Amino acid sequence: MSMIIAIDGPAASGKGTLSRQLAEHFNLPHLDTGLTFRAVGHALLDAGLPLDDEALASEMAQKVDLGKLDRDILSAHHIGEAASKVAVMPSVRKALLEAQRAFASQPGGAILDGRDIGTVVCPDADVKLFVTASAEVRAQRRTDEILGKGQDADFDQILQDVKMRDERDMNRADAPLKPAENAHLLDTSKLDIEGAFQQAVSLVEKTLAQRSLVK
Repeated sequence: MSMIIAIDGPAASGKGTLSRQLAEHFNLPHLDTGLTFRAVGHALLDAGLPLDDEALASEMAQKVDLGKLDRDILSAHHIGEAASKVAVMPSVRKALLEAQRAFASQPGGAILDGRDIGTVVCPDADVKLFVTASAEVRAQRRTDEILGKGQDADFDQILQDVKMRDERDMNRADAPLKPAENAHLLDTSKLDIEGAFQQAVSLVEKTLAQRSLVK
């Protein structure tokens, strides 16, 4: 059975970890679409190019290879900030959209996570989840993640960055961050990884069961 699961949510909500767990559980390929935008930001930074030149960013977006997205490199905080800036550019989004949809349409289906999967990339997805958490909780998670890698992290600065990214993502003109009308909301503020996973599996299975009854 082919199944597309769309998972959206703001930065550090836990959607990435959740998506990878669900992909393993349901034996589906997974794409973190945020990494595609991070790859564009990383390419611009590496080349010493400005982050506000849409033509250059679009050119980089057309060269992104979905098979060579290195999470370890692209997860750096400064690359995330660069990604958020290029992600508001319509031509960058358009350049990456086709590749993301092609990934989703492969035989058997897939799981994609990002900011606009359920609303734009895969509006006809079989299951849609919107994963969220308070800004403070998300900033603490990001802080702990950075400290866990032996790097310096300032919680107040990260909290400010999280709120700024939310503002950019929710208010951009093209594909703003928001739950799809038929998405299931999953607030992970008070959930650990296992608790969030169990709730997500339950939501997916319940939705699929309802769809099979309708058919």
